[in-house]
Amino acid sequence: MRKPGIFHLGPIKFCICLIMAPMLLSGCSHFNDGLQAKTTFAEANDLFHQGSYTASLDKYTEIIEKYPAKADRALFEMGVIYAHPKNEQKDYQKSLECFQKLIKEYPESEYRQNSEMVIFNIRNVALKDTTIAAQQVQIETLQHKIQSKENEIVTQQKTIEAFEKKVEAFENKVEALEKKFFDYAMQKGSADRILIEKSTRRLMLISQGEVLKSYKIALGGNPIGPKERKGDNKTPEGTYVIDARNRDSRFHLSLHISYPNERDKKRAKELGVSPGGDIMIHGIKNGLSWVGDAHTGVDWTQGCIAVTDQEIEEIDKLAPNGTIVEIRP
Repeated sequence: MRKPGIFHLGPIKFCICLIMAPMLLSGCSHFNDGLQAKTTFAEANDLFHQGSYTASLDKYTEIIEKYPAKADRALFEMGVIYAHPKNEQKDYQKSLECFQKLIKEYPESEYRQNSEMVIFNIRNVALKDTTIAAQQVQIETLQHKIQSKENEIVTQQKTIEAFEKKVEAFENKVEALEKKFFDYAMQKGSADRILIEKSTRRLMLISQGEVLKSYKIALGGNPIGPKERKGDNKTPEGTYVIDARNRDSRFHLSLHISYPNERDKKRAKELGVSPGGDIMIHGIKNGLSWVGDAHTGVDWTQGCIAVTDQEIEEIDKLAPNGTIVEIRP
């Protein structure tokens, strides 16, 4: 085998050392070895190049036992094999032991300086491997935590889905109950009175003193106080009747209220103003029915009482012309 030169590694990574391994383990005739020692070295070298690292190491052990004079070279090459990147059973500790034994037992060996440099690089590589292993453990721990959180999310999603099903079932029950109640109201007969409470934004259909159904409402944009004049955007206060209805309204369907009554006219006359009119109970403006009951979030009419399109249809069925409408503050 060719006698290796002194490594000048400096900060070069340990992998450079191992790249040189084939050179270190290549056969040559520099040493005056006996024929059998040369043959055994050649066999060990061939096994190394074939990737049979364990068998190659066994050959080097045989050399150490049979040819002690060549033990320093055998130890050096064994150290290289133990730390070789392609050796799936590489063992940095055993590699270090080989180089350390060479330095200790063969202080005059030509492999001593190279062994010292390789030891330095092996320790660096081992430290990096330890750091990588620790980081890998951290990564695996985080992956387990992520998986745990994902499992929690799946569980919560299932809980939410189950809850949504319960809500849907509840809503279906409420809808069925409302339909049943409305059917009951229809069987009971027409409402004889509509009570509107401005302060609570509520309209109630009443029959013989019993509330058939109540609705959330929106009022005029200036809801406080009774209507006094045309254009004041106030909803009236007082007692009126439904005296007409418009099924072709701009607000889906509308029931006309008999505002102004005599009291309203008198007040307007005293103020020297027009009392106004066209006060209705109506639905949503045509084209905006998708708003639904969200319309009650703001008082948006010019003095009328607004409900949803579905609700005005119900009220229309239960409140015929002549139904009393009482509007309270």
